[in-house]
Amino acid sequence: MRALLSGSVLGLVPFTAYIILFLALPTVIALATGLVDGQGHFTLSNLTALGNPVVLSTFGNSLWLSALTAVIGALIGALFCYALLGAKPTGALRFVVDAASGVLAQFGGVMLAFAFVATIGIQGMVTVFLKNNLGIDIFANGVWLYDTPGLILPYIYFQVPLMIITFSPALESLKPQWAEANAMLGGGVLGYWRHIGLPVLLPSFLGCLLLLFANAFSSFATAAALTSQGQQIVPLQIRGALTSETVLGQENLAGALALGMIVVMVVVMTLYSLLMRRTARWVR
Repeated sequence: MRALLSGSVLGLVPFTAYIILFLALPTVIALATGLVDGQGHFTLSNLTALGNPVVLSTFGNSLWLSALTAVIGALIGALFCYALLGAKPTGALRFVVDAASGVLAQFGGVMLAFAFVATIGIQGMVTVFLKNNLGIDIFANGVWLYDTPGLILPYIYFQVPLMIITFSPALESLKPQWAEANAMLGGGVLGYWRHIGLPVLLPSFLGCLLLLFANAFSSFATAAALTSQGQQIVPLQIRGALTSETVLGQENLAGALALGMIVVMVVVMTLYSLLMRRTARWVR
């Protein structure tokens, strides 16, 4: 009884409540709504909608958008992290970058969509300047900003800071003794990165890449505010299914779509957990 009331156990109560309310409960709701019909009877008919070409196309859009922005964000963020290796951990530069990354990684939703519309929208500041002064019309080939390709830049905007936050500890785990030992044995810079640096950092880099993929795949607010028409990605299609249960003639389609997203996220986060377990051997 004393063990149950100990401080360490009580400290888990807020975290446990958070997991139950925002992870376990939504998963149960998705399963319950995705596997029952309008009368509350168990059925697998809702899952057949996942094979519909429209739904498959939507999942495809979400997958390629998430993968593309994750790769670009991971590469740019890794370069930023590498550039910061020479900065003092307690210096002003490192403090500013860490603070800015923490803020920008959470800067999404309607605010981010408005920022891009005001900057490079049809009547955005940069758009008008380029058209009036340089004769460059960035919308000459269509209004791409308000379609699926237009989500790439906003997603990269918050993917890069997230990569800086998550990948910096891995780069800092590279011990100076490893570079010294490599130099004493006659190894060069390329040899160090080929045989020491990259093998150590690869699991962490791939883990961060998966985290960025999951972050983009589950993003909703920015896409909902920026794309005014259509349901090009899965979160927007779930919103459409919730507002109109007659989509594709299927009841509880939103639950089936959410279940499909849960499957993708479980696979991604399982791989992420395995990679982070391997990375933990070096990041200490």
